[in-house]
Amino acid sequence: MKIHIKTLFGLEEILAEEVRKIGGQNVELQKRSVSCEGDMHFLYSANLNLRTALKVLVPVYHFTARTEQQLYDQVMKHDWSRYLNNNQTFAIDNTVFSEFFRHSQYAALKTKDAIVDQFRNRTGKRPSVDIKAPDIQFDLYGFKDQFTISLDSSGDTLNRRGYREPGHEAPLNEVLGAGLLYLAGWNKSIPLIDPMCGTGTILIEAAMMGQNIPPQINRHDFGFKNWSNFHPTVWNQVVSEGKAGIRKAQLNITGGDIDGDAVLMVNKSLRKFKLSDSVTVTRQDVRDHRPKTPDGMIICNPPYGERIGRENTNDFYKAIGDVLKNNFAGFDAWLMSSNMEAFKHIKLRASKKIVLFNGPLECKFQKYEMYRGSKEETK
Repeated sequence: MKIHIKTLFGLEEILAEEVRKIGGQNVELQKRSVSCEGDMHFLYSANLNLRTALKVLVPVYHFTARTEQQLYDQVMKHDWSRYLNNNQTFAIDNTVFSEFFRHSQYAALKTKDAIVDQFRNRTGKRPSVDIKAPDIQFDLYGFKDQFTISLDSSGDTLNRRGYREPGHEAPLNEVLGAGLLYLAGWNKSIPLIDPMCGTGTILIEAAMMGQNIPPQINRHDFGFKNWSNFHPTVWNQVVSEGKAGIRKAQLNITGGDIDGDAVLMVNKSLRKFKLSDSVTVTRQDVRDHRPKTPDGMIICNPPYGERIGRENTNDFYKAIGDVLKNNFAGFDAWLMSSNMEAFKHIKLRASKKIVLFNGPLECKFQKYEMYRGSKEETK
């Protein structure tokens, strides 16, 4: 079957490589997504194992529409009882870029009306809408006059790994945290430090990667489990394979943060996923951080300046640059920020720059190679 997998801007190639590794066929890169082909085993495996995926969708209907009536009529033509019954709830997620449909929410509303009316016309009853926890989630995508409706096999977005406390929103999306590790080229043999770790997204994702722990290993609710063609035997096989692939490994992963509450939260998340033996996090100012190895990698997402003000942010980034120069010779340092002005105050030349988005904020993920002595001497 055709499968469409969503990700964040800048992580498309990383996701494509992940997809190939777990058996995806005919993989193609698209904007903020990857398309491929696979069977049910692959579909379930994608939901369990992909670290840089947000949603795994199965397109079921393509059509053309330029007016609300055309959209309604086209949706009415498809048999939705193949995926949904009167006793199930449903919802429609939507992304529409079209001069014909200025309000994407209205396009979703017309789609919902058509599905409901089809059931009412055929059975005299209608399925209910539940936007918070639907049994069946549809995804409506429109570009100009071309529309695709997909079945959402994931349900909740896949960045929700389960190590966060309920209601806690981290400043760094888990999918982005995993993406930073892949983009930086980190592997479990490299000592890793995040001296401004916040609630620990990068550190926790690294520990899971280093031990090959599937990111959704503790999750039980997926959209595909409510499908009429759900195969529990295949799903149990995928989970068993995921557990069998976990490898306990000696990892050198450390972090710190000046916020004591954040450090407590990181350690709670680590205990929740039994990762406390793999990661050490302490309350510490970045200025006081010292490495315990002669070389390694720093990956961090320092404050962008919304809370501490422009001048203070510039001074803080200058201090980061001083810490890197004075304390971390022999390390590669990767920093992500949306504050391009503050980046200049690090006073180091970046050897690599990658454009990413943290939520709506355009960011640069920049690499600084901290040589011992001069660059020429090191070479």
